[in-house]
Amino acid sequence: MIDGLRRGVAAVSWYVGSVMGDHDYRRYVEHRARTHPGEPMLSERDYWRNRYADQDRNPGARCC
Repeated sequence: MIDGLRRGVAAVSWYVGSVMGDHDYRRYVEHRARTHPGEPMLSERDYWRNRYADQDRNPGARCC
């Protein structure tokens, strides 16, 4: 029973993290390393600044 509870908590944690974008910077780093090896990449702080600035410039479809 405890193992099932742990899996449930882990699944909810993964889902909330995915919705909130917790894995986005890691995916960005993996993509840059794979497609542009040797080129500089943004720090995590700069990545989020650029991402939020882009969302402000191009709001698109979002609820809030």
